[in-house]
Amino acid sequence: MMFGNYGNTDNTQQKNIKLAILTIIISFTLALYSIRLFTIQIINGKQYREDTDKISTDYDEIPAQRGEIYDRNNNVSMVINTDSFAVELIPGNIPKDYYDTVTTKLAEYLGISKKNIDDKVKNKKSYSPVTVKTNVPLNIISNIAENITELPGVTWKNRPNRNYVESGSISHVLGYVGIITPKELNLHYNEGYKDNDVIGKTGIEKQYDLLLRGKKGRIKKTVDAQRRVLNSLTDIDPPESGKKLVLTIDTTIQHLAEEALGERVGAVVVLKPASGEILAMVSYPYYDNNIFSSDDYSQLFTKTSQMPNEPFLNRAIYAEYPPASTFKIVMSTAILNENAYPEEKPILCPGSINYGNRLFKCHVYKSGGRHGNVNLKDALAQSCDVYYWIAGRDYLGVDTIAEYAHSFGLGEPLQIDLPADTQKSGFIPSPALHERRYHREWLGGDTMNMSIGQGDDLVTPLHIANMMAMVCNSGVIYKPHLLKEIRDPVTDDIIQNIKPEVLKKADDVSPEVWKKVQNDLRYVITNGTPEYPLKNKTVQIAGKTGTGEDSSLKEGHWHNWMVTYAPFDAKPEDQVVVAVLVDGVNTWEWWAPYASNIIIQGIFNDQSYEEALEALPHVKYELEHGRKNRGRQE
Repeated sequence: MMFGNYGNTDNTQQKNIKLAILTIIISFTLALYSIRLFTIQIINGKQYREDTDKISTDYDEIPAQRGEIYDRNNNVSMVINTDSFAVELIPGNIPKDYYDTVTTKLAEYLGISKKNIDDKVKNKKSYSPVTVKTNVPLNIISNIAENITELPGVTWKNRPNRNYVESGSISHVLGYVGIITPKELNLHYNEGYKDNDVIGKTGIEKQYDLLLRGKKGRIKKTVDAQRRVLNSLTDIDPPESGKKLVLTIDTTIQHLAEEALGERVGAVVVLKPASGEILAMVSYPYYDNNIFSSDDYSQLFTKTSQMPNEPFLNRAIYAEYPPASTFKIVMSTAILNENAYPEEKPILCPGSINYGNRLFKCHVYKSGGRHGNVNLKDALAQSCDVYYWIAGRDYLGVDTIAEYAHSFGLGEPLQIDLPADTQKSGFIPSPALHERRYHREWLGGDTMNMSIGQGDDLVTPLHIANMMAMVCNSGVIYKPHLLKEIRDPVTDDIIQNIKPEVLKKADDVSPEVWKKVQNDLRYVITNGTPEYPLKNKTVQIAGKTGTGEDSSLKEGHWHNWMVTYAPFDAKPEDQVVVAVLVDGVNTWEWWAPYASNIIIQGIFNDQSYEEALEALPHVKYELEHGRKNRGRQE
């Protein structure tokens, strides 16, 4: 009996032990689950809820109105937004066997190929909307809406379209917008850009894209795992419009300069020397930036392919030309300030000089002319090459000439507020650079060429305008700029005024020297080569002509420069600088001085191009009866 009782006790103990172990295991498991549930629900609950919300939540973007652009008086709209529509396709909402029918019909409505739609839909998520075409007009949307039962999966959204009210020659300044490319997206991804965003491609649109683009809004909606919409929520973040930009451009002056240049390949820059504000910037030929509002650019390229002179090139800031005799402004300043040669002491111009194994011919040589004995003032007025050849080679030297050229901002970036890849720095040579480029020693003949703005000297029209601005300001150049104000798009309150910023100072040049250069430039107009074309009864003008030779041009063709400022007797804040360049690809007619007079006449007499032309009968006569292919003028 005792043995049997002992066995029962032992079994009971074993059962108790097993039960205890099982209880411990169950308790431990429950504890683990409790801890896990606590972690999931309490500690990490917020994160899981956010992740769940992300999975089940999607957003429709509300496009932001891009900022509008106005002229300097804030009363002429240059770029505005107009309503247009973007047509979208949700592939998952189209019955499988009906896809080709829908896309074929949609292509017909939109006037595009079915392949165009197929290419855009390919590799896209089933229930994600795909933008098929933008800038669709209301009448086409109406046709689609009337037949929507035949077009399952087709939707549309209102999407503002860019409308360039001011086009023509201002196109190079304003630029245009387009859909962001993969390369641009990689470059700007950290700035919040996404696939299919609109971005500025050139001009002001690109330079100030972050100000103009605004901030998109969004509508929150609930979706399933396949991104099908279950229901829309009322959680809406409204969009913020881009900033309104007021430019320094005066549209009246822009039109005046555009018409004065006419259909001549070239450029015009009009600026305020006291601030660096650009009042007009013309480059011909130009293009219509409204064409870029279309998905199909083919009409633009078909049109411009027939224009051989690069309509997309902004010649005012990107095309480089020899400055020619306008460079004599730099030379005169250097001669006076360095006391390199007495200003009243003449140099004999027999029409040409021999140097080395070459005959250097003054511009009067071909007509059998000579300037005779000329001092500095007359040499500038008559644009005597011989005087500056000798003064540059024998009395200044290449290093001094280069130093003064750089002090005027030549051969250096001008930092205008346009994309850096659309502007050039020009070039001022030096013996070291010359030897590296041509593998030969710098010679006296190279200094002679440099002294009259030829050889390797290269500038843009904006460089020449800035060079004259330094004369007006007696030794100061302000950074040229196109943005005048940033304004609130709703209230129109000024957010920021753009202040003048000094770009260069020529502190080593005395005030007396600047006064002499100013007087000599006035003498150029009253007694020099452009005396006839720049006759003006209402405004006193100062300036300098230039005729640039280029080996790439046909025989008898030259680049034609005129750089002026007016009124001569006014303070810099009341003056304007006008630089005109007529490219040598045009038939030679020495038009730059006449165009300059029209622009100045129009600005200071508040006249249109036609009115200015009527007030300058000699200019009108030249326009109507002027000789083509005339001999070279300086």
